[in-house]
Amino acid sequence: MPALFAYHRRSPIHSLAPIALLLAALASAPARADDTITVALDQATITKVPEHATTLVVGNPLIADITVQPGGLLVVTGKGFGTTNFIALDGSGAVLTERNIQVVGPQEQVVVVYRGMNRESYSCMPECSPRITLGDSQQFFNQTMFQSAIRIERAQSQAGAKR
Repeated sequence: MPALFAYHRRSPIHSLAPIALLLAALASAPARADDTITVALDQATITKVPEHATTLVVGNPLIADITVQPGGLLVVTGKGFGTTNFIALDGSGAVLTERNIQVVGPQEQVVVVYRGMNRESYSCMPECSPRITLGDSQQFFNQTMFQSAIRIERAQSQAGAKR
């Protein structure tokens, strides 16, 4: 009866070759953090800049923004809902690290009101006030932005008058 498969003994060096190739691939691959940086929309979180990083790249700056602060601090700000990544490169262009950034919805109490197809969002802590939220109807969003801009302008003018 013919053999369906042939077995031959490998030398110890042959059996270590796949392991050595795997270790070499892992050593040359960019360091990847197991954790994802999670930040709420319109909020920031802080992490450390990888040592020897000279260039930081954000995959989609409409989702998250990063800025470097003194002392090697990296400020990650949520700009839009979704997931993107950032890559840190050294001076020669080698990848030092690549991490995902996930921007999530607000963590506070938010009430969403639907008026037909139009959506409005309110922060309710303890009283409800309009909030600027991506996805709200254009009219509500623009009106809330306008009111917020006036409020900021008045606060800045009051602060300037006190100096």
